[in-house]
Amino acid sequence: MSRKIIIDTDPGQDDAVAILLALASPEEIDLLGITCVAGNVPLALTTKNARIVCELAGRTDVKVFAGCDRPMQRKLVTAEHVHGKTGLDGIDLPDPQMALQEGHGVDFIIEQARAHDGITLVPIGPLTNIGTALQRAPDIAAKIDEIVIMGGAYFEVGNITPAAEFNIYVDPEAADIVFKSGIKLTVMPLDVTHKVLTTKPRIAALRALSGPVGPAVASWTDFFERFDMAKYGSEGAPLHDPCTIAWLIKPELFTGRHINVEIETGSELTLGMTVADWWGITDRPKNAFFMGDCDAEGFYALLTERLARL
Repeated sequence: MSRKIIIDTDPGQDDAVAILLALASPEEIDLLGITCVAGNVPLALTTKNARIVCELAGRTDVKVFAGCDRPMQRKLVTAEHVHGKTGLDGIDLPDPQMALQEGHGVDFIIEQARAHDGITLVPIGPLTNIGTALQRAPDIAAKIDEIVIMGGAYFEVGNITPAAEFNIYVDPEAADIVFKSGIKLTVMPLDVTHKVLTTKPRIAALRALSGPVGPAVASWTDFFERFDMAKYGSEGAPLHDPCTIAWLIKPELFTGRHINVEIETGSELTLGMTVADWWGITDRPKNAFFMGDCDAEGFYALLTERLARL
């Protein structure tokens, strides 16, 4: 049986790959819609990019909503230095023809949570839309089966500051609401996503796929991996966000621990840090299944097989 999910996103090349993987997997995933948030680039571009990706996959039927254009309490921080000025730099794709849905993304999340007997939220950008929905309609927490998050870190720690991962750092107050919500949380931190690196053979396999999707994904990775390879000295770049969708499709690819995670909201030095009690040092209640490892070969085999369908 397929899961009913909403992808909450700020595309971003790796966000785009996550969306494509979901669209290619109808046996496991029933995509109710996509809600966009400001993050990697401002909201006007994230909503545009989400529709570009849907059209690339031939899925103009997907509902795409504009959500929050800034964090709950802070100024927006973006990441054009990683993703380029459009957020989808790497290949020229036509402007989308499909329209944004009327209404706000937060309202869509609330409506869908109330309408269905259990949904899964998959936020792969800042958690502003999810935090706002839970703050505005706390009753929906009981209607959400799981939130599968790309964000945070424990050993790897930060990629936007020494202490914080980008998605959590952009809106730590929203993240704090989510991590204190009592909803089942599954988290893909940098510690896992940095193990699913692009390599020349892996990208060559994607580039060789027939149709437009594989070559587009290869072009996106060509663009953004230059940043991570220079920063980390690695052989390729991590595909962060598709880990969330891969978990929904094939959870046996991942291993982790059920631990306590708190979000730092008060410290200038460690703002946005996911304080992950990996070793069970405190007696704070466990609130998140934090992933620690991934079968990278299995991940890329799944990704390549599924994208070949589009």
